[in-house]
Amino acid sequence: MTPYEQVHSGKIYNPGDKAIMEEQARCKEKVYDYNATRPSEEAKRAEMLKDIFAEVGENCYIEQPFYANFGGKHVHLGKQVYANSHLTLVDDTHIYIGDYTMIGPNVTLATAGHPILPELRVKGLQFNMPVHIGKNCWLGAGVVVMPGVTIGDNSVIGAGSIVTKDIPANVVAVGNPCRVLRKIGEHDREYYYKDKKINYEEIE
Repeated sequence: MTPYEQVHSGKIYNPGDKAIMEEQARCKEKVYDYNATRPSEEAKRAEMLKDIFAEVGENCYIEQPFYANFGGKHVHLGKQVYANSHLTLVDDTHIYIGDYTMIGPNVTLATAGHPILPELRVKGLQFNMPVHIGKNCWLGAGVVVMPGVTIGDNSVIGAGSIVTKDIPANVVAVGNPCRVLRKIGEHDREYYYKDKKINYEEIE
C-alpha cells in the first residue's frame, strides 16, 4: 500500500510522508488563489471550484474565505450547495455533501483523527474516516462534524452543535454532543420560525 493509499484506508498512518505533504501543498495553492479573488469575480470562482474539488455540481457557491486541509481534493459537492464564510474542510479523506445543502458560517467538517494512546500521538500518527452530508440539509453556524459521521437527507443541525454520531434523515438535531430533538413534520409545514406562518401564496 502506497502512502497515499493509506490516507483513504482508515488505518493509522504517518501524514508527514514527503509525497503526501507535497501533494497537499500543491492542492492548498488552489484554495489560496480562490480566496484571493475579488468579490466581483463570481464566474472565475465558479470555474476554480471545478479544479479545486473532486466533484462539483451546478450552481454551487462557497463564500470566501474557506479552508481545506487537502485543498479540497477529496471533497464531493452535489448541485446547488451553498457554504457561508470560514468553512473548514479537514478533507484528509473524502467528504460528500448532497444537493441543495446549506452550510452556515464557521462550520468544520473533519475527517482526520488521532489515536487516544499518547505513545502513538507523539509519533504524529493519524487516521481518516469519511464524512457524508445528505441532500437538502442545513448545518447552522459553528457546527462541527466529526470523522466518520453521516447526516441523513433533509436534516437540520442546530448552530454550535458538535456531531459525534450519525444523524438520521428528516430530523432537527442540536447540542454537544448533537442529539435528535424532533422529527420534521406538520408543524414545519405551517410555521417557518416560532409563530411565523408560511404564506405559500407569496412564495410560490
